[in-house]
Amino acid sequence: MNRNELPHPWQPSRRTFLKAALGAAGALSTAGLLSGCTGGVDPHVITLGSRLSDKNAKLGVQDVVGMFQQQTGGAVRINSVDSTSFQENVNNYLQGTPDDVFTWMSGYRMRYFADKGLVDDVSPVWQSHGSGFSDSFREASTGTDGRQYLIPFFYYPWAVFYRPSLWQQRGYVPPKTFDEWVALSKRMQSDGLTPIGFGVRDGWSPFGTFDYLDLRLNGVDFHRSLLAGDVSWTDNRVRSVFDTWREILPFHQPQPLGRKMSEAQQALLNKEAGMLVAGMFVAQSFPAGPDREDLDFFAFPELDSAVGTSAVEAPMDGFMMRKDPRNLEGAQQFLSFLTNADAAVAYAKQDPQAIPAHRDADLSSFPPLVQKSAALVQGAGSITQFLDRDTRPDFASVVMIPAMQQFLGNPNDVDGLVRSIERQKAAVFGQ
Repeated sequence: MNRNELPHPWQPSRRTFLKAALGAAGALSTAGLLSGCTGGVDPHVITLGSRLSDKNAKLGVQDVVGMFQQQTGGAVRINSVDSTSFQENVNNYLQGTPDDVFTWMSGYRMRYFADKGLVDDVSPVWQSHGSGFSDSFREASTGTDGRQYLIPFFYYPWAVFYRPSLWQQRGYVPPKTFDEWVALSKRMQSDGLTPIGFGVRDGWSPFGTFDYLDLRLNGVDFHRSLLAGDVSWTDNRVRSVFDTWREILPFHQPQPLGRKMSEAQQALLNKEAGMLVAGMFVAQSFPAGPDREDLDFFAFPELDSAVGTSAVEAPMDGFMMRKDPRNLEGAQQFLSFLTNADAAVAYAKQDPQAIPAHRDADLSSFPPLVQKSAALVQGAGSITQFLDRDTRPDFASVVMIPAMQQFLGNPNDVDGLVRSIERQKAAVFGQ
């Protein structure tokens, strides 16, 4: 995510994912909404392009920049642009006069610009200051050429969220396996409670459920190969994902195509739904205080003991450097500073749903939910970045969003669904 623009900003950014994805794929020609530095900028000033435009996110960025300037004496000029405009115009932005450093996402969205030669690798920074990041975060920051192009900063995991007070009142226990999850959902229904909140009008939100079902059934290697276009969508393993999803659809809020994710989050807040598959951004819908403190999660249940539950969906955001930055020395100095745990903590204190990516970040003063989220990701065997970041943006937006809507509108035609996805995939990936 969903999403302050992160994590709460993540919601607006995903709601506009169709346009954003096309922009990332180079399909947008709109210019002028996002501009970078100009020739009149002091060459000793570091320019930072930021899509973290929500109020709390802006404060976080300002605090981080303030720390850098105080500790190093360097100067940073922030070019803050709302996330929607940033994503829609990022391709043109990077081909024009972009800022020295800019905020962006890991995964395919990072590799796309690296492959186009629009950004410089930050491998030297990693070599000197990258020891505080996990191997999974290093992998998510690495381009197809084996070099690193992103400095991890924060992430937000996906899981199944619930309200402990409601569960304690009803005697519910977090399920560990899929069968236990189904049994719990049936019990909630008999108690007059909608088991699983669900809203997919935004387009992107069902990706989380699909990803986890595929990860739990087929494992992370298959999942990544599928999204990379290397596996046919008519493979029986893909059919099993949709068949399994169809089994639990009756436990979801009905008519999800007309409901936004924010409305599903509200149903969880109001105790109208017992669970919600979502990212940490869900906490942004819970008022600070007793309501937010009454929010917890459990890992997406196990479907196959041979596969387990070690894979965690945790989209990550960070900082990248433009190609041939105007102030290379300053940009590298700033990026090196951003690898410090204290910098990520300072940001997360303003945007509490952002989990610092640095393994040594001191979270002792953060809410239990944040600490539990960090433990979930740190203990993961592998980390995925969410479907719209782990595949081509045009495939995710043009093919998979309509495919998800097609499935939810007619879940009984799985064969027709996967054949349609495969035909379109071949056209998008050029196979």
